[in-house]
Formats: sequence, C-alpha cells, structure tokens
Amino acid sequence: MKKLITILALGIAALGFGSAALAQAPAASAPAAEASAAAAAPAASAADASASAASAAAPAASAPVPNKGDVSWMLVSTALVIMMSVPGLALFYGGLVRSKNMLSVLMQVFVTFSLITVLWCIYGYSLAFTEGNAFIGGLDRLFLKGVFVPDATGGTFPTVATFSKGVVLPEIVYVVFQASFAAITCCLIVGAFAERIKFSAVLLFMTLWFTFSYAPIAHMVWYWAGPDAYTSKEVVDKVNGTAGLLWQWGALDFAGGTVVHINAAVAGLVGAFMVGKRIGYGKESMAPHSLPLTMVGASLLWVGWFGFNAGSALEAGNSASLAFINTFLATAGAVLSWSLGEALHKGKASMLGAASGAVAGLVAITPAAGNVGIMGALVIGLLAGFICLWGVTGLKKLLGADDTLDVFGVHGVGGILGALLTGIFNSQALGGPGIVTDWVTGAVATNPDGTLAQFIIQLKAVGVTVVWSGVVAFLAYKITDLTIGLRVPEDEEREGLDISSHGETAYNK
Repeated sequence: MKKLITILALGIAALGFGSAALAQAPAASAPAAEASAAAAAPAASAADASASAASAAAPAASAPVPNKGDVSWMLVSTALVIMMSVPGLALFYGGLVRSKNMLSVLMQVFVTFSLITVLWCIYGYSLAFTEGNAFIGGLDRLFLKGVFVPDATGGTFPTVATFSKGVVLPEIVYVVFQASFAAITCCLIVGAFAERIKFSAVLLFMTLWFTFSYAPIAHMVWYWAGPDAYTSKEVVDKVNGTAGLLWQWGALDFAGGTVVHINAAVAGLVGAFMVGKRIGYGKESMAPHSLPLTMVGASLLWVGWFGFNAGSALEAGNSASLAFINTFLATAGAVLSWSLGEALHKGKASMLGAASGAVAGLVAITPAAGNVGIMGALVIGLLAGFICLWGVTGLKKLLGADDTLDVFGVHGVGGILGALLTGIFNSQALGGPGIVTDWVTGAVATNPDGTLAQFIIQLKAVGVTVVWSGVVAFLAYKITDLTIGLRVPEDEEREGLDISSHGETAYNK
C-alpha cells in the first residue's frame, strides 16, 4: 500500500510540474526565438561568405583546362620531331658523306642535338618565348623557373595559350616541343661544313649561333602571349614592342620556314665559305657512300615532319589536319618534280634525287602547312622540286661554295620559296584560308591586306632572317676560328674524321 501511495504522489507531482512548464512556455518563446535567430545569423553569414567565395572562385574554376587529346598529340609530335633528328637527319647526312667521315657526321648531329636541348632548358626558351622586346625575350624562365610549381598534390604546370581562344597547353609541353625545333635547326647546319671541321669548333659555334640567332629569330617570328592574354587596351602596348617584330608585321610562318630553314641555311652557307673547300673538291670523287642509308633517313624525315608541321597547330583540330595533308601532298609532289627535272636534265632519275626532292618539298611546305589550301600545297611542292634541283646545281656553281650536303640549295632555297609562296597561296581566292590571328579575340579573320601586301610582308621577313643569321654566323665562326680554330689539319682530313676526331670507324675493313 505504501508503495502504491508513493507512486501516486510522484505521478501527481510530475503532472503539476508539467503544467507549470506549459504555462511558462509562451513567456520563454521570445528569448528562445532570439537565441535561435542569434544562432542562425552566423550560419547565414557563413553561407553568404561561402557564396561570395564561390563567386570569386568561379572565374578560376572556369579557366581553360588542357585537353588530354591536345596534350597527347603534342607529346607525340615532339617525339616525331626528335626522330627527325636522331636517327632521321643523322642517317640522311651520314649516307651522303664518304665512309671515312660517317661517324663524324653522326656524332656532330647527335651531340649538337643534345647540347642545344640543354641550352634550351637553361636559357634558350626564356630568350625566345617570354616577354621582352620586339627582338628578344627576357629571363623570366631562366632554368625553366616557374614551368613546374611544386605543391602538396604533386606539382602544377602553368599553361600557355594556343591559337584558339580558350585552348591551352601545359607550358612544359610547349617547352619540350619547341626544344626539339631548336635542336634540329642547329643540326641542319652540320651538313654545310661536313668532312673538314673540328668537333670542338662545331660545339662552340652552335652555342654562339643558337644564342644570338636562333633564339632572337624564334622570338621575332613566333612570340606572342596568346589570345587569352590580351584585351583591346593591351594591344597597343603589345604592338609597340612586346610581341616579336615579325609577328607584329604579320609575317606567316606556320612551322619554321624562316625560323628553322632559312636561318640554318644561311648559317651553313657562311660556314661553307669560311671553313673553306674540302681537299680535292672538284678533282676527286666525293660520291655518297650509302644511298640506302640516305633513303632511310629521308623516309624518317618525312614521317617525323608530320609532328613538325601538324604539331605546330598546337592542338589536335582542323589546322593540324590541314597541315598534315599539305605536308603529305607537297612532299609527294616535290619527289615527282625533282625526279622529272633530273630525268630531263641528265636522262635518268636517281634515288639521291628522289630523296632530295622529298626534303625539298618538306622544307618548302613548312611555313605554309596550315596557311594554304590543299592545291596550293601541291603547287608549292611541285615548284620546290624543280627550283631546289636548280639550287643544288646551277646556284651552287654560281656561289662557288663547297656546301657539302647542299644545305643552302635545299633548305635555303626551299625555305625562301615556301615563305614567299605562303603569302600568295594564303589567299582565299587561291584556295587558302586567308587568315590572320586577331590579338583581341584570338579568332582568325580574313587577311585584310590582300595577296600582294602579304607577299611583301613575307619578303621583308625573309630579308631580316637572311641578314640577321648571316651576320651572327660570320661573327660566331670568326670567334671560333680565333679561339680554337675551325678546320682540322690536312693529314687528319685525308685520313678521315672518324679516326682522327673520334678514334673509331663506321665499318670494319
């Protein structure tokens, strides 16, 4: 009973407490509401702050992100250009010299390629592709500073704009692609003075010429900050000195007619004069020792050139596709026209001629690859075969230089021809795209200058390149000659540079 009374008493007390609490609830609701509001205010402020942060971050989030397809294409293109040099160019040149000098040419190409790659990463890229003035870049990317930024997630890569608005590449991809261009350009010069120059002289000359000719010409022709970097307000400043001089003029050079071929060919021609003729030149037989190797080298050049030209579109799109087929067709046309010209002139078409014709076509279409229509490319290739054949026969006799492997006759003449015809066949009336890049929008627009005006711009660009490279090459050869000497002694030249310079031979006798 006592337990029952106790339970009832506790129940009544609980009911009384609950009633009191319910009676007080309206009075307590205001403070509670205020407390709730106070608690909610910081949450709302935090939400607003988050929204503001998200809004601020929106532009960054919408920034262009490299497309994996474009990146993949550019890495493949870079590998193709490397293949052009080693083994392509090395075998092409090696087969053309006498057997006693085979390894010397391979070494000069192989080591020059390696040397320029290192110099490019130390200072060459910065001088060519950073903001400076109209003639040369600055030192912002010295030792590739800033190209890779370490962070806790494994590192980041700044991007560079391509020729399409909003399309970018990791800058490190652009660095390595352009490194392969710089390296092969210097390797091209080797053919002009092959079989009689000191190995050490080659390396010193290449260092000087690369620094004071290749990097400035690349900057003058190709440097701009990309379509995403400009506003209409900034264009005036850019025109007044930041972009490359020849870019400001509107010169068209899709993949290196001026920067690579004319630049290297002029340096080679100057070298042929300054190093002097080979012993026995014009009196002794100096026929190529292995045309099969030359043909293999030419074939590798043709395949690798697709990376050279189509890769210069800097993205996998319409421009790359146009450059690809133009490179294919122009080269085939040049093979046919060189072979025909040789048959008409000598009565027979030769394997050496066909291989040389292929290189002539590749050279001539380089500045035009993405700048002309398909039939324009065919005409350029056909003309290149005929005119470069004259370059290695008639013009070579007129110049009187011992350009060992016809660097100027093919790369100089072909490069000049291609650069000039780019100004003609770029016209829409002749099937070309007829375009120029608009700095403000990044879009392409019909060239307002017309064919004749563009041809004159191209002519001026060729003239600047010839004079610049010629002067720098002369000074670089002179410095090299005064310090370590250019030419090997006569007895070493007669013995062959394989043994005298490298202590080995290409073939067992």
